[in-house]
Amino acid sequence: MTDWHAVKADDYAVPEGVDRHALVEELAAMLASPDPVQRDELAYSILATWIDRGVLDDDACHRLGDEMASRMSAGDVWVRTFAPLILDCLVSRGPFDPAWAAAFERWYAAEPDLRGHDPELGWLHAVAHGADLLAVLGQHSEVDPVPMLDLAANRLVTPTQAVWRDGEDERLGYAIALTLTRSELSDTDSICWIQAVEDSWTAREPGPPPAWVSNASRTLRMVLGLTLTGVRPSGTPEPLPLAHAEAVRDRLLSALRTLTPYMW
Repeated sequence: MTDWHAVKADDYAVPEGVDRHALVEELAAMLASPDPVQRDELAYSILATWIDRGVLDDDACHRLGDEMASRMSAGDVWVRTFAPLILDCLVSRGPFDPAWAAAFERWYAAEPDLRGHDPELGWLHAVAHGADLLAVLGQHSEVDPVPMLDLAANRLVTPTQAVWRDGEDERLGYAIALTLTRSELSDTDSICWIQAVEDSWTAREPGPPPAWVSNASRTLRMVLGLTLTGVRPSGTPEPLPLAHAEAVRDRLLSALRTLTPYMW
């Protein structure tokens, strides 16, 4: 068994004299551990660093990506929710397979366990981790941005009793805004996803807004703010404008008025 604490302490240096494929397989197995130290602090941290530094060759990247895509249908929530984090790292670095995006589309809006942090399991964070992958896919030249926007809308309208409290709304709003920077989007493409969210609000039963309505309204307000400021991709110095910022802003305001007309 590799001393992964020592690897991390040594600035993530790759252990000498050990087959790298075996090391990646060991880390991938740890990534499915219910122990948050093994899964998050060690396996994810080391894999993310090695992917960013180009330690993994193309074959290792694709095998790891295929494994992560398959894990989105796993039985344990911590296995499902750490898979998109690794796919985010892989696609950001370069490797991409359309099957990974397809697996993500099947999983994201359907994930029922939306806990952010669990006292024993640590971070689960399905919404936020999925949003991070959605942001990368939404900007990828080989991915159609419209289905990514529709997927975000589906996540927002899927009923849940979980109130997002760990920045999920901000990370999903950020991902939506990054997707909306794609120049090939028409103004209609940029706003059509909002209709599903508005429809879910107007069709709900009278009374206090359920959790999923509150989650969605905060997410849309995040996107609304980014239509004014632009959105800055990670690691870049300047924000990018949304392709049709004014049209998106007007449509968001119209939707938000249906929920809280006295505010807008």
